[in-house]
Amino acid sequence: MQSMVKSAKTEAALLQTPSGFTQDAINALAGSMTALLADFFALYVKTKNFHWHMSGAHFRDYHRLLDDHGSQIFAVTDPLAERLRKLGGTTIRSIGHISRLQRVLDNDAHFVTPLDMIAELREDNTALAGRLRQTHGLCDDHGDIASASLLETWIDEAEARAWFLYEVTRHAEVAGG
Repeated sequence: MQSMVKSAKTEAALLQTPSGFTQDAINALAGSMTALLADFFALYVKTKNFHWHMSGAHFRDYHRLLDDHGSQIFAVTDPLAERLRKLGGTTIRSIGHISRLQRVLDNDAHFVTPLDMIAELREDNTALAGRLRQTHGLCDDHGDIASASLLETWIDEAEARAWFLYEVTRHAEVAGG
C-alpha cells in the first residue's frame, strides 16, 4: 500500500506544471474548472442527444440550432482542459470521471417533445452561465486573469445560447405551437 501511495505521488509530480500559483489556488481553480469541464461534456452530449432525436414541424431549424450549439459547447473543452494544465492542475480522465462531477442532468427519456428539449437546454445553459460566473469570481480571488478572460467569452456564449433557446420557446408559446 505504501509503495502505491509513493508511486501515485511520484506520478503526480511528473504532471506538475510551474504556474506561479500557490497550491491552494491551483486546487481551488482546478477543482472548479474541472467540474465546469464535466458540465461542458455533459451538456454537449445532451445537446447532441436532442439534436439527433429532434422531430416535429420545426425539425430543420431546431436540428441546425442544436448542432450549432453542440459545436460551440464542444469547442470549449480543449481550451478549458489545457488551461487547467497550464495552471498546474490535472483534468478529466474518463466518462466515469465526468459522471461523478457533472451538474448537468442527463436525459435518457425515450421521447422528449421538441419544446421540452429546448426548455431543458435553456435552463442548462442558464445554470452553466451562473457556474461560469462563480468560477470567474474564484479566478478574481486568486489573480488568475487568463482563466477569467476565457471564462468571460464562455459566459457570453452560454448566455447567448440560453437567449436563443428562450426566443424559440417564446415564439412557439405565442404562436400556439
